Amino acid sequence: MIKSLLIANRGEIACRVIRTARRLGIRTIAVYSDADASALHVNLADEAVHIGPSPAADSYLVGDRVIAAAQQTGAEAIHPGYGFLSENADFAARVIEAGLVWVGPHPDSIRAMGLKDAAKKLMQDAGVPTTPGYIGDDQSPKHLKQQAARIGYPVLIKAVAGGGGKGMRKVDRAEDFEEALASCQREATASFGDQTVLLEKWITNPRHIEVQVFGDTHGNIVHLFERDCTLQRRHQKVIEEAPAPGMDEETREAVCIAAVNAARAVNYVGAGTVEFIADGSASLSADRIWFMEMNTRLQVEHPVTEEITGVDLVEWQLRVASGEPIPLAQSDLQIKGWSMEARLYAENPVTGFLPSTGPLRVLSLPHRSARIESGVSEGGAVSPFYDPMIAKLICTGDTRDKARTALAEACDGVATYPVHNNAGFLARLLRDETFAAGSATTGYIGEHLDRLVGRPEPSVEGLAAATKTLGEARWAYDRFSPVSGAWDRLTGFRVNGPVDLETQIAVDGEIRTATLQRVEGKPTTLLPIDDNVLLIEHGWPFEVSLSRHGTGIDGASSSDGSIISPMPGRIISVAVRDGDIVKAGQALATVEAMKMEHVLRAPFDGEVRELSTTEEDQVIEGKLLMKIVQLEGET
Repeated sequence: MIKSLLIANRGEIACRVIRTARRLGIRTIAVYSDADASALHVNLADEAVHIGPSPAADSYLVGDRVIAAAQQTGAEAIHPGYGFLSENADFAARVIEAGLVWVGPHPDSIRAMGLKDAAKKLMQDAGVPTTPGYIGDDQSPKHLKQQAARIGYPVLIKAVAGGGGKGMRKVDRAEDFEEALASCQREATASFGDQTVLLEKWITNPRHIEVQVFGDTHGNIVHLFERDCTLQRRHQKVIEEAPAPGMDEETREAVCIAAVNAARAVNYVGAGTVEFIADGSASLSADRIWFMEMNTRLQVEHPVTEEITGVDLVEWQLRVASGEPIPLAQSDLQIKGWSMEARLYAENPVTGFLPSTGPLRVLSLPHRSARIESGVSEGGAVSPFYDPMIAKLICTGDTRDKARTALAEACDGVATYPVHNNAGFLARLLRDETFAAGSATTGYIGEHLDRLVGRPEPSVEGLAAATKTLGEARWAYDRFSPVSGAWDRLTGFRVNGPVDLETQIAVDGEIRTATLQRVEGKPTTLLPIDDNVLLIEHGWPFEVSLSRHGTGIDGASSSDGSIISPMPGRIISVAVRDGDIVKAGQALATVEAMKMEHVLRAPFDGEVRELSTTEEDQVIEGKLLMKIVQLEGET
């Protein structure tokens, strides 16, 4: 067995690997950037090595620094986790050349499956069914558009080196193809350094089914059954489960055998996932399920497979990397119960799921009712440099309904401040009738987003009116004397004890319950706003300040035509100049953060004025980028 292990990753997956390694008696070494100097994975590891500045491109993605850290600390092996360098065949080869053990598949297997076009051809040769589309060397926009017309809209543009939903665009109309292609190629270049794309026919009612496979150096390959990752938003998985609802034994056997054959075609060793797209317009059937891609690493959603099989996949990785055979034969593996995972992110669903970064002054997770995989802790921070995941919440039960209900209740128990979170959104999804029935498809969230997100944010004017009233009530509360019409009772009062008051307050005509408390010694009102909490700190006698991470309330544009950056990030394109005449909905600029693009569009017809940004500018949240001014005579 390996004696010492460097984890070439961060966050919850680094913590996850460290826990299993520690149980096996393996010494662990973490690597960290400037932003992660006090991160949880650094504190959990036996040793930690600083490898560079905060941007991943200058630290976690610099393979030579990772290898040097392993050599410096005497690490015997490197575990890549997922993301970052995990599917980088050249890095894997350099690790092996340095005399270190690579906890993952052979570099040739990574290369074979790393490019989606080559992988698709390989699967076709292996007899694995694939979706119709275009794979070719001619990457000119004109030719790609012609191929899209041949396939028939809607089509999916997919970066051949892509993953994690990045570098993918659905196109419904020919007139939108060029803009979608350019955006997809920019994102693919930024994320993977390769703008090559392939085209696939868009399956109108798709479900996302994937199979966990595992191989060893003794020629054994097994599957650990399927997962359903259908519930997605913008190609990013939101809730995953195992097994897949509606999967009968005949279809399960056909799909799992196809996955094993796919792994065998590349002599696969270690943990991998073969992903399929299924036609969800009817019940699952083997003749309506097609290969999409193979991820040559551990998946984010691997805990649900562990829960239904009783297998520690990280332990299997470490044993196989040490030269041991897979611990169990295929006949020993069985499905027991049902498991679901929800991805808890620091993001604000109300403002289009924009990332919400900053300190975690409050972090409360339901550890007693759910398996929690997290890379942050209270007092830490969600960094703007990396994926804004707070945690993964996993619940398991005898039946799907029991797992689903338990996970919804676990989401109810999440609290964060000052960053936003998506827990309320997740709970609504889990309680949604269509999802509960197992009949949702990958487009379901997008089609029902307004209902699933919940109430819109109140206006600035509404909040101002509420805070004025609460400020006056605060002044009275400090003297333990209710204000007529504002407070109707004191609750929990005792001499020298904490006092909480509740009152009903109208915000934009909607009644909200506000609670008066002291937070960090300051008199503060907690006013629930959607799935988050607005803290209103009161001075003496009526001074009131809103304390909330991010602007959130203003959005990316306002009624006066101001175009505001909705998040901190980098301007990657500016499509207009001062004086340009634009139409409502026209793309004006694109801001990128955490490798995701956010397009800012004109709120109405008008003229561009006060343009104050250019490509490559780093902007803060709330920065005015330009204004759109209505022309005379327009209303």
